Formats: sequence, C-alpha cells, structure tokens
Amino acid sequence: MNIDQRLSSLRQQMDHFGIDAYILPSGDPHQSEYPASHWKSREWISGFTGSAGSAVITLSHAGLWTDSRYFLQAEEELSSSSFELHKMLNQFQPGYITWLSENLAAGSKVAIDGALYSLAQRKQFEKILSEKNIELVVTQDFIGSVWEDRPAIPVDKIFEHDVSFAGKSRETKLTEIRHEMRELGASKHLVTTLDDIAWMYNLRGYDVEYNPVFVAYTVISEDETLLFINEAKVPEDIRMRLEKDKVYLRPYESIIPYLNTLGQNDRVLINEGTTNIELFNALKHAEVISGPLISRHLKAVKNETELDHFRQVMVKDGVALTHAFRWLENTVKERAVSEFEFSNKLAECRSQQAHYYGESFGAIIGYKGNGAIIHYRPDKEKCAMIHDEGILLSDSGGQYLDGTTDITRTISFSEPTAEEKNAYTRVLKGHISLSMAVFPEGTTGGQLDMLARKDLWQDGLNFLHGTGHGVGFFMNVHEPPQGFAPGGSMRARTKHVPGMVTTNEPGYYEENKFGIRIENLLVAKKSGFDGFLDFETITLFPIDTSLIDQPMLTRGELEWLNSYHNMVYEKLSPHLDEEHKSWLKNKCAAL
Repeated sequence: MNIDQRLSSLRQQMDHFGIDAYILPSGDPHQSEYPASHWKSREWISGFTGSAGSAVITLSHAGLWTDSRYFLQAEEELSSSSFELHKMLNQFQPGYITWLSENLAAGSKVAIDGALYSLAQRKQFEKILSEKNIELVVTQDFIGSVWEDRPAIPVDKIFEHDVSFAGKSRETKLTEIRHEMRELGASKHLVTTLDDIAWMYNLRGYDVEYNPVFVAYTVISEDETLLFINEAKVPEDIRMRLEKDKVYLRPYESIIPYLNTLGQNDRVLINEGTTNIELFNALKHAEVISGPLISRHLKAVKNETELDHFRQVMVKDGVALTHAFRWLENTVKERAVSEFEFSNKLAECRSQQAHYYGESFGAIIGYKGNGAIIHYRPDKEKCAMIHDEGILLSDSGGQYLDGTTDITRTISFSEPTAEEKNAYTRVLKGHISLSMAVFPEGTTGGQLDMLARKDLWQDGLNFLHGTGHGVGFFMNVHEPPQGFAPGGSMRARTKHVPGMVTTNEPGYYEENKFGIRIENLLVAKKSGFDGFLDFETITLFPIDTSLIDQPMLTRGELEWLNSYHNMVYEKLSPHLDEEHKSWLKNKCAAL
C-alpha cells in the first residue's frame, strides 16, 4: 500500500464518521518523543521519518508540519508524495491547529486519537478551534484498521539497572515521590512516561530504538505501587525483587479498567502534559489533582554517583572518538569514506568500551551541504562520500550502563573559506560564552540561551533550533524539563539547578553548503559566589582549531579553549597508545 492508497483508506473512514480533518502526531500513549515502531503512525501515513512532526489530513489536503531541524529532510522525503510541507517557525507551537481554524468551515469536525494526545493538548486545541465554531472530536485510532502490517508492541525482556550505577534504590526514589505526593494532597500518582517509569524502578528495556525504556504505566500509592506491563517481559527474579519492594505487576492493557475502579476517595495526581485523554477520561469517578510529574524534576537532578559515572563515561567516549576520528582522517587521505561508513565506525569504536549498550540516537554525519540538514541521517544507498577536503558535521552519542553521551564536532579536511571561519568562530564564541556563564540561582534556560547566540546575531546570523536539552543517565538523550531555548517552551521556562546535565550546542547552517555545530555536555553546579551557579564541561574531545579565525577570540575565550584542550589531553591520553596519544596531542595543541 503506497502513500496515496493509505490516504484514500483513511479518508474513507473519515467520511464514514463525518470527520473533516484528522491529526496524527509523532508520539504514543506515553507522550514519548521517540515511540516504538507500533505507534509510528505519522511516519506510516506520510513517509516522513523525522522524529518530530504532525500529519494533518483533510478530505482534500494532506499536510506535514515540522520545525526547522527537519525542513530539508522533509522536502526530500515528501517530494514524490501527496503531502505538502508546512514549515513551523516555532517547534513548540502547534501551527497546524491555527491552519485548520483558518481553512475549515464553521461546524467542521477535527478528530484526534485520545490515546495519543495529552489533556493539555486537548485544551489548547479546543480553545483555538472553538473560536471558529469547529468541534474537536476525541476518537479511537483510525490507523489501526488500515495499517495491515503494523508492528506489534515489543515484548523484549526488561533488566535491572544496578544501584551502583543509579546511586539510589527504587525504595529511596519511591519514598521521595511519596513525600511530594503527600505535600500535594494526593493518595495516588499516575505516571505514564516511559523514562520516568524506568528511572524510578531502576529498570531498563529494549522497546524503543536508542532509548533504554520499556512500555508500561505505573500508579504509586502510599503503601504499594502497581506496574502495568506485559508480564512476559519481566524475568521471574526481577518480579520477585519488585514484590519484595511492594511493586506489583498488572497487565499493560488493564490500566483503563483499573482507573475506572477508582472512586471519590482516591485523590489521583496527574500531569496534564503527559497524561493522555483516554486515561484522564477513565478517572471520571476519582478526584483528580493536576500538578507536576514529580519524577521528572527528581530525575533531572543527577546524584553524585550518577555525576561521577558521567565524568568517567566521558573518558570512554572520548577514547572511542579519538580512535574513530583518527581513522577517518587517515582513511580519507587514501580513499573516500561514506557518511554511513563513518557512522558505523563511531558505533564500532564505542562498542569496544566497557558497559556499552548502543547508540543514544542515530548518528548525524553530514558532509558539506548535508551538514546543513540539522537532523540529517545518512542513508546507506544514497549518502555522500567524504573526501579529503571540505567540512564535516558529526553529531553522535552512546548509551552506556554508566551514562549517556551526546557530542557534536565540526571538522575541516582542507583550508576553510573566510565565510566558514567566520561562522565557525562565532558559533565557538557562543559555545564558550555559555560554558563560562555565571548566573544567579533561579535563572532559566530562556535567559541563558541568548549567550550562545549573541555573537552570531552581531553578524546577522542565527540558528532556529534550541541551544540545548537535558540528557538522561543511561536514559533518553533528550530529557526534559531543562534546556536552553528562546520563547515560552518548557526548556525556556525551567530554572537550572545544581546536578542538571544539559547540552550546549549552538550552530549555523548554510543550505547546500555546510553546517556547523559544536556540542558539549554541561553540569550545573554552585559557583564561588553565594547564590550563583556556573557550569562544568564534562565532554572530552578536541574542538577543531583549523576553522577558527583566531583574532576574533578574546583573551578569555582563548584561555578557556586552551584550558579545555589541556583537560581533554590529560584525561584521555593515559588510555591511548602512542600513535593515538600523538594524534590527540596535536589536536589539543595550545593556540
């Protein structure tokens, strides 16, 4: 069944139920950024494989809304389909709802799958559509009946994440959650997000590519917790240890029948941004308390054990990168290397390190113009060949039992142009400015974001993606709530506190020519001034200095760069043989 046939089948259902428009998101019933294949309905109907975007199908139009990270990718993937690309200038605002309100007649009906949208999204959509007398209809999954070869929900076994890595037992984590529940007057707390569930129970899984999570729901009560999961996924020894900790298994599909049994004496804490509409509707007899997702902010602040492991895993990752980049540099002098081949080489080098689990996301290896496609992913059959000239953007990461990594480097194989040097140096200045920031407690990601942009702005340049996102500990590489971003998004509103791990990744992109991005991980910590914080840079790999227009750097910026490279060499060199040590020393040479 091709795209047009899929659209035709869906529209037949829409027409049968009197629906004028149907919206498909990228997520799943757990509001995941990266869903299991079973829930990739938007990708199936549109052919767009990016991780963010929404498909809107009316009886006469098919549109795909996505943000600037995916513009070029979407243009290519939609070029031969019936879908039209709609470019979102703000990735955090649902522009498709405004479009529907402006293009549908009064009295029209817009349908969404109640399992795939949160309560907060429903309220936002209803507010916009109702102003034009358009009805939002919460319905069932229209895709299920037309997607004939739909993948099943994964059934892989889960496994324990040892407390020697996690730093806290699940008993301790549940005690902390219950303490905050009592403060909010809740007797139960419904948690639906997969990373939060994996974190609180010190369990991990294989259900989602790159993210070590498993499909489940949980309800926390004062004296026990219920874990709604396919019980075939849980090894007997883990089940017994969970029961010892008063964590009891229930079938995954029984979550709604269970919620239906809760009554007016049950005060259930939910987060409107992560609880889907179907689950909320099942709580019709209970007293619902709308509030925070407690585990989200607890998880975001890494404990000292996690931070120590993070620092150690950066050494392993840096060693792997040293092997991979030295190999690339030497190989392209003899033959061309495909972007796909280098992506595999990065994974191969990481896999030789202890406690390696897999990639933390599909590597973004963009040579020359492909580097301007912000979330580009090389295709084995049609990716570019890397030669001994031009610029390469490499954004990759690894999952280890002792941490998650995410690093971007931009390297040049030949003498860069003045335009490339100017853009690169301004990106570097922004990166250093954020790295060196000292700021009062209570400062938000939105306030810090401009530090990474100001040097680009001074030359009329900018980048349209956020400057940084939170990173999990052997968990999702994109972890809310904190980050660095403009506007009113969660990343922009969240205050940075000690223990948060966040990426610092400003960039600049010249379509069809080159892409530039420099990314390290930062840990927020208390500074030497009372009431102020600063950052510790923990990523360990050299920044290419051949692209720098050195006179543009201030003395302070130059000192930061030299100090960083000195740290990189000191921490990585003891783990390298003489050839790799010599290569690293050259890359870390002081300016």
